[in-house]
Amino acid sequence: MEMVIALAIGVLFGSGIWLILRPRTFQVIMGFMLMSYAVNLFIFIMGRLWINRPPLTLGPGAPDPVAYADPLPQALVLTAIVIGFATTALYLVLMIGARGITGTDHVDGEEPEQ
Repeated sequence: MEMVIALAIGVLFGSGIWLILRPRTFQVIMGFMLMSYAVNLFIFIMGRLWINRPPLTLGPGAPDPVAYADPLPQALVLTAIVIGFATTALYLVLMIGARGITGTDHVDGEEPEQ
């Protein structure tokens, strides 16, 4: 299972890098989104994904930390997702405005001559 998750994170991050190097603004934005998803998945997996285990709760006696899932990575990923949506919306608005002003979505501001 660890190999599948590691490959998924690697493919997401590699695809994001490839898209960032493209000449169109929309592709660059999609690359940033894929990279942020890869980082979120990495942070989430670092908190040890447990199946059928409760989060930290108060119970009788001292809780055994091995028996519970770590809530901190989950909270960090949730915060990162919300911030990612906000920055993506900002990027899209800036992209639409720049396309309206320059007439192109090329990152250099002009189409390359053929």
